[in-house]
Amino acid sequence: MIDIKQLRENPQRFIDGALEKNSTVDIITLLDLDEQKRIFTRQREERRAEQKKISKEIGPQIGKLKGQLKSADEETVAEIQTQLKELESKPIALKNEIQRLDDSISEIEPRWKDLLLQIPQPADDDVPKGSSADDNVELRTWAPDGYNLDESFATNRGFNPKTHLELVKELELADFERGVKMSGTRHYMMSGNGMRLHQAMLRFAFDLITNEHGFTPMSVPVILREECMVGTGFFPAGRDQAYHIEESKRGAGHDLYLAGTGEVGLMGMYADEIIDSNKLPIKMATVSTCFRREAGAAGRDTGGLYRIHQFDKVEQVIICKSDEEESRKWHKVMLTIVEELLQQLQLPYRLLQCCTADLGSKNADMIDIECWMPGRGELDDNGQPTGDWGETHSASRLYDYQCRRLNMRYRGEDGTTIFAHSLNNTVLASPRILIPLLEMHQQQDGSIAIPSCLQPYMHGLKVLESSAITANT
Repeated sequence: MIDIKQLRENPQRFIDGALEKNSTVDIITLLDLDEQKRIFTRQREERRAEQKKISKEIGPQIGKLKGQLKSADEETVAEIQTQLKELESKPIALKNEIQRLDDSISEIEPRWKDLLLQIPQPADDDVPKGSSADDNVELRTWAPDGYNLDESFATNRGFNPKTHLELVKELELADFERGVKMSGTRHYMMSGNGMRLHQAMLRFAFDLITNEHGFTPMSVPVILREECMVGTGFFPAGRDQAYHIEESKRGAGHDLYLAGTGEVGLMGMYADEIIDSNKLPIKMATVSTCFRREAGAAGRDTGGLYRIHQFDKVEQVIICKSDEEESRKWHKVMLTIVEELLQQLQLPYRLLQCCTADLGSKNADMIDIECWMPGRGELDDNGQPTGDWGETHSASRLYDYQCRRLNMRYRGEDGTTIFAHSLNNTVLASPRILIPLLEMHQQQDGSIAIPSCLQPYMHGLKVLESSAITANT
């Protein structure tokens, strides 16, 4: 959530920022509502001050007049009672006026808050402007020694690549048909060595982020209240992507939602808290099952492991002091960790600077990391895939946008409370990461060479191969 004071001081910055993110939020209406709300609030406080002053002043007067009644004659009694009625009516009139102003504020607030929650965080000035993801900018690429990204997989390796769909079927690593039978489209089952490899990837990533980089391992709920989804910025814009559990219809006090990332739980745990500044930065990591409806993604990557409804993810979150330089520093650290992970896995990748239109509402900056997937892309004249990049990671810098929504603060040196900054990044999401792993490490005989960093998690297994390959050898 943005700072309403900053909006009042410089509305054009937020109007321009919303346009750059293709957001249609009505900021002008919000400013009008905000002005009305401020006027009513100011009038209410003035009436309350007046009410307090009058109550203090008329109390002794009423007491004095009531004392005079005891000895007053008939004519004087009528006069005193008139004075008492006038005095007692003043606070009543003010009370009614305060109630009217309260009602006016209450009528405005829901729409005011709804619009405020919709305003996106303006992108940082150094983020390239663009109208869609097509305007994202490639920052750099990396590939293991001996692999030239300017050449085809066949030229690099001497044989045509199989897609991950072909590989998982031949090696019996996943079962799509039974997954769909049980749960519908975009569902799957990992089986045998596929499940072992899936778990090995998660354990490798989790150990790397916690053991090698000092992130605190955490377990957080993935079934969460709406407040957590709103507080982390996934609602209202992403409501159609979340699975909704309507507990209220079954007599519970609130509905619940399945989280699409461990970030929601990691951030939600500090909502409405004042964090000890000595504990900052807080570096946390979790591994959790994630759920996404993928609404609006019809026809895009519908087959295989790329765009699915349920997956597991190692997520990292940093909560730090309110300082742009520090936020930028941690953003670079997160990217460095992911690059280290992908280099150990020997997977070619590129860093992609997201343009303004591809940042999402909550991010001031976001860098995507995409892995090279030989089985993606257009088909060549021989019917072979030409390969393409596929997103596997995304590192975001949010400043105080989430912390303001979550009311997450720390106490500064002068004793005032300050909204913290937050950052998040995917350390590894599986089974999507299995696509480049299987396709890049496939051998000409159809087997898969397991990277050395994963072999300890596979009980020393160095190669995945089918029974047919084993029989032929």
